Amino acid sequence: MYRVDLNCDLGESFGNYKIGCDEEVIQYISSANIACGFHASDPLVMDKTVKLAKEYEVAVGAHPGLSDLVGFGRRNMNVSCLEAKTMVQYQIGALNAFCIAHKVQMKHVKPHGALYNMAGNNLDLALAICDGIKSISSDLILLGLSGSKLLEAAKIIGLRSASEVFADRAYNDDGSLVSRNIEGAVIVDENEVINRVVRMIKERKVETINGIDIPINAESICVHGDGVRSLEFVKKINNVFKNENIEITELSNIV
Repeated sequence: MYRVDLNCDLGESFGNYKIGCDEEVIQYISSANIACGFHASDPLVMDKTVKLAKEYEVAVGAHPGLSDLVGFGRRNMNVSCLEAKTMVQYQIGALNAFCIAHKVQMKHVKPHGALYNMAGNNLDLALAICDGIKSISSDLILLGLSGSKLLEAAKIIGLRSASEVFADRAYNDDGSLVSRNIEGAVIVDENEVINRVVRMIKERKVETINGIDIPINAESICVHGDGVRSLEFVKKINNVFKNENIEITELSNIV
């Protein structure tokens, strides 16, 4: 029996703007990465999403990003290590207030977008983020890209970590994600995506955008909840995993 976490970024609506189909997708995942107000979300949405996660017994995680609402946190910003550390602390604290209100324990932290990618290649920035997480609770699990500086930093800091792979993203030969600005960065064929994910879990390999096999460690699979066919895809991946003898379970049962 193989075991893997299935995570999704949720709670990214704000004000009059609705993003994703959280109420439906959350029924098919094991971990929710909830936006904390910087790149998306607002207090009402954060409150609602934590409550929803509790209802479906889905592990709650903070999804802190850069302060860039217009760019959805996907644009690089020149931030210092101290700024990165404190913005992560601030956002974890904001979400944790709703966790306390609903008597839910926060389980993990996954940086969002540009912050995730920047820290994945910059050890100093990654160390600052991990230090910020551990300063709040050493029980929190860092969710970071397989083979990235984020996971290296977590090991140095002494923070539990989980290795994440992306279901619908193409990989470079060095294990990093292909930029969304490049054609082919997002894989749209559902069957191809599912076959890749099953191979990542069972063979611990993935084919890069250049056709080269590289090693990969899939402890958590990220699926996106804001696509047109997100709900159909997450249902399908659940069914395939059952047939492939892959159990979906939260991170704390894996790492």
